[in-house]
Amino acid sequence: MRSQRSTRLAIAAGAVAVAFATTGCSTGSGDADDGSVELSIYIDSTESSVAIFDGIIAAYKEVEPDVTITTETHPAGGEGDNLVKTRLATGEMNDLFFYNSGSLFQALNPDQTLVDLSDQDWTGSLLDDFVTTVSTDTGLYGAPVGASFAGAVTYSKTVYADLGLEIPTTWDEFMANNETIKAAGIDPIAQTYGDTWTSQLFVLGDFYNVLADDPDWAQKYTDNEAKFAEEPGLAGFEHQQEAFDAGYFNEDFASATYDDGVRMIVEGTAAHYPMLTGNVASAIGANYPDAADTVGVFPLPSDDAANNGLTVWMPNGLYIPKGTEGATLEAAKDLLEWIASPDGCDAIGASSTLGGPYVVDGCELPDDVPAIVSDMQPYFDDGKTGLALEFLSPIKGPALEQITVEVGSGIRGAEDGAALYDEDVKKQAQQLGLDGW
Repeated sequence: MRSQRSTRLAIAAGAVAVAFATTGCSTGSGDADDGSVELSIYIDSTESSVAIFDGIIAAYKEVEPDVTITTETHPAGGEGDNLVKTRLATGEMNDLFFYNSGSLFQALNPDQTLVDLSDQDWTGSLLDDFVTTVSTDTGLYGAPVGASFAGAVTYSKTVYADLGLEIPTTWDEFMANNETIKAAGIDPIAQTYGDTWTSQLFVLGDFYNVLADDPDWAQKYTDNEAKFAEEPGLAGFEHQQEAFDAGYFNEDFASATYDDGVRMIVEGTAAHYPMLTGNVASAIGANYPDAADTVGVFPLPSDDAANNGLTVWMPNGLYIPKGTEGATLEAAKDLLEWIASPDGCDAIGASSTLGGPYVVDGCELPDDVPAIVSDMQPYFDDGKTGLALEFLSPIKGPALEQITVEVGSGIRGAEDGAALYDEDVKKQAQQLGLDGW
């Protein structure tokens, strides 16, 4: 299951590092004289995170009855992010903590604040894409909690079957399918700008194609040497404009919401909905269980059929701060080893809605996952996956969703929108103090 794309792009820790003190000790209760161990884990307070760790704790208790695990929660978002950084800075972090992978992880200055796990045998079973998101040039620091998901084109298998369509592997094939679908009186592409965040997928989901064209693009972008206003970064904006210009969006695209988009794809009133698979899988599981086998997914196609693969997002990681020591440290490592095993994956899958394949070799998807998830597995097996940009660069401007709404509404052209976004990210890069900006 390991990706054939073995090149790791490790963001230089110094570029995005926050200076943290490494003295002090964690807040866990440690080990007792009778050999029992207590572990405390710091997690965010979202319902999904709490549910996952409740499942992990219950399952692990059956394996290690002498280990008692408790969780402490913090708010999600920026407030929680600051609390995590403060605890690391003061040496008051719990025995383990649950946190983002990718560029936000890099900002924790992991070489100074976290326990290096690269000498652990189980790390060899991790998908290379995940390893990239929890590593620096000198160490590997996290175990995956959850599964992957993709930014891709969710589609109605029913519409495709009724019209005799095949999965497109190029943009021209995709547009030809859209023309056939429109002629049949069905909206080819659902767009839902009433929830502006949903407008970004033409750009975000295209990043596999950008990397296929230039594997070093993310680093060049971080160094201010590559722009979205230039190819290959421009293609996502161009494709969104082309789809609008062709009249392939639903008539109410400006006011429709994410929930409307999922409903349209489930009912077959729209054929395609570029979206995050995790979101759609959760919505189907909660609201449309009968549609589990009728909604599938394929990658946003490029102009080259040979470059046909998924842009993927990796799960968060579970990390050990350097203040965790002794028997508590060994127990924490044992927990991570179990989490990164088929038994751990099963516990996570039983307590969450999977949006894609696991990132651990040997972890198999349950037989009853929706088609939107099982459709992704061949791309993982064939090494046809690439990380979303946010895992490879700390730069993402806040105005992207407003800009892609304008491009997808015909208000602004693709080149103009991409150039405007390049200016938007410039502000953030300067705030981060990155070289070259």
